[in-house]
Amino acid sequence: MMKHKIYAAAALGVVALSLAACGGNTAASAPASGGSGGTASADTSNMPTVKLMVGGIDKQIYLPYQLAESLGYYNKYGVKVELSTEQHGGVGAEEAMASGQVDMAGAWYIHTVDFQSKGKNVIDLVQLSSAPGERIMCSPKANVHSGADLRGKTVGVTDLGSGTDELTQFIAAKAGVTKNDYHTIAVGAGATAIAAIQRGSADCVMTTQPTVGALESKNLAVSAIDLATADGTKAALGGSWPAASVLAQADWVKSHEAEAQKVVNALVDTMHWISTHSAAEIADKLPSTFVQNSTISKDQYVKALDTDKGQFLPDGLMPAGGPKTIFAMEKQNGVDTSKVTFGGTFTTKYADAALKLEGYTPTTTPAGSDG
Repeated sequence: MMKHKIYAAAALGVVALSLAACGGNTAASAPASGGSGGTASADTSNMPTVKLMVGGIDKQIYLPYQLAESLGYYNKYGVKVELSTEQHGGVGAEEAMASGQVDMAGAWYIHTVDFQSKGKNVIDLVQLSSAPGERIMCSPKANVHSGADLRGKTVGVTDLGSGTDELTQFIAAKAGVTKNDYHTIAVGAGATAIAAIQRGSADCVMTTQPTVGALESKNLAVSAIDLATADGTKAALGGSWPAASVLAQADWVKSHEAEAQKVVNALVDTMHWISTHSAAEIADKLPSTFVQNSTISKDQYVKALDTDKGQFLPDGLMPAGGPKTIFAMEKQNGVDTSKVTFGGTFTTKYADAALKLEGYTPTTTPAGSDG
């Protein structure tokens, strides 16, 4: 059975983050706005601690977890969150959560289906995006414009058996191309993915921002298949594809209801903040190394975020139809979902409570127990 892994950008090589290492954009220097106000100077000594590992915290698709910290929202709601990030080639965030190394994972919703198919009761507590945020970037010489064009090509994914690998298989399969009709190699992300295109070892790579922007700025690759916008995702995958979320073991949630609610409160407030602020304002609240480094300038980062910002949900609710798309992909890729139900993989209980707490009106049509 394939494992769903999304690895951190190799360009930064971040292993774990502490507040002191966030380039000055910590809760103390980035006051919260919106809702009932920030608590950046709050005393955290008596707050419960939750360990949350993210599947690549410097990637744009995963920016809400760090942004919530930078805005002071975890403290605002009375929880101390220890953020960390998985390392390329190391233990995936979802695997660290499932094994009890951390309490929560900032990872894709699809992992709940995979874990539950294996008898591990992992659930999605809050949904942050409705698109993978990925793009299949191809050399102009490859002449790839659709899944059908992948036939005979070499495609780079973060790692063999990863979520990007399975997404590529699904896109190809929808176009009648099997995984045996093209070649797959592991290229990681960031500098290693760029190098694969640059030296010609891969015709295409599935990757996210800021790697996408770096490839475009160097004129090395063009966006052949868009999974970073709502329209592109629906065209390629047949519907919304809920991606970034917070995953936890159901037993842990049951015994830590208060902590779970506090984390979701912070992230729902963060999603509202994202929806009411510009890409430039968001970038200003993130650690400087996230938005400007050896692969991308801050202007490029902001431009990319402005283009892809629509992937983020404004209210933390699972979008209607999203689970059905995920289950269809899992079945296509050989996962036995016969004992897994749509409604058993996610809950809107905590997001609903968070929205009510702050008086926010949701705009996402939520999925029900039928997906």
